[in-house]
Amino acid sequence: MEENGIQTKDLVHIARLALSGKKHDVQVYIRRLMTRYRLSAPELSEQLSSLLREAPNGSSVLRGAIVDAIPVDLDSRLQLARPEYPVELEAEPIWDEQIREKLEQIVFERTMQEELYGANLHPTKSAIFTGAPGVGKTLAARWIANKLKKPLIVLDLSAVMSSFLGRTGNNIRNVLDYAKGLDCVLLLDEFDAIAKRRDDPIEIGELKRLVTVLLQEIDGWPPSGLLIAATNHKDLLDPAVWRRFETIIEFPMPSEQGVKKAIELYLGTATEAQDWAEVLALAFRGLSYADIERDLLRVRRQAVLQRQAIIVPLRHIVQERVRDLDREHRTALSLELIRRGLSQRETHEWTGVSRDTIRKAGSK
Repeated sequence: MEENGIQTKDLVHIARLALSGKKHDVQVYIRRLMTRYRLSAPELSEQLSSLLREAPNGSSVLRGAIVDAIPVDLDSRLQLARPEYPVELEAEPIWDEQIREKLEQIVFERTMQEELYGANLHPTKSAIFTGAPGVGKTLAARWIANKLKKPLIVLDLSAVMSSFLGRTGNNIRNVLDYAKGLDCVLLLDEFDAIAKRRDDPIEIGELKRLVTVLLQEIDGWPPSGLLIAATNHKDLLDPAVWRRFETIIEFPMPSEQGVKKAIELYLGTATEAQDWAEVLALAFRGLSYADIERDLLRVRRQAVLQRQAIIVPLRHIVQERVRDLDREHRTALSLELIRRGLSQRETHEWTGVSRDTIRKAGSK
């Protein structure tokens, strides 16, 4: 049946969704109707578009009593997710240009979502971040939430794993259903926690069902929200996982330039400290951004509390780190120390590189 070009079944379906309280499903269906009736009923299409634009965006959804609605584990009574709103950043994160471009694309799509909906498209609704610990995956999710001015809900999959896998499934479903009703960024941290246990010969059947449920939830995630998964162990993930995510971003270890930017960010602009930036860049080779931040903040605290020039704890850090470097980089570090005024004997004591090797390297 059709009235004024409008299908009665569409009215019935959207009424059913509204009465069941599925706000995000209602929004998705309204966008479909906008596209369907753009030509046959343009005035209706525009009215639906206006309703979506004027609808509350949930900017304060985590204030007041709503926080209490976050699902809890039946045994511990602890909340299954960590809410953060507003999301504040102390400083602009350091990423390689390619990573930053991909993250900015996700944000840009959200700011231009009406144009995408008008073309029967939707902004990226799911992404997976991979990389070693401390390279900025969680920070990237916080950065996106900050730029979009949306709440961040963090679900640590390793924390919701119960000794009863059936209960774990319920825990995950409860949090996902909760997040679907919010205009938020949902972060599934430690996403490999489930995959790590899939080879358990006792529970393999239940685990497979659990993973299937999780994949179905990702498939059906509404475009009104953004779902991000983060993993330190991409090799442990089921191959079927990768097809579910619209964007895959691999975060590398810091480049040499990234290390230098981190040193400048966390050490400040003290002249004495910056004079050692090249030495520190060599000493911190192979460390993550989180490791660099930890070490340099420790240096600054020590300098303040012991009323020392910052160069004193900096030298200790270099001596700690040099033992983890290979011979080539120990030699390069030795030459930088010589340039900073250390003698060959002092440099040998710091790095273990022989004075003869230092002389030969310096003469090249």
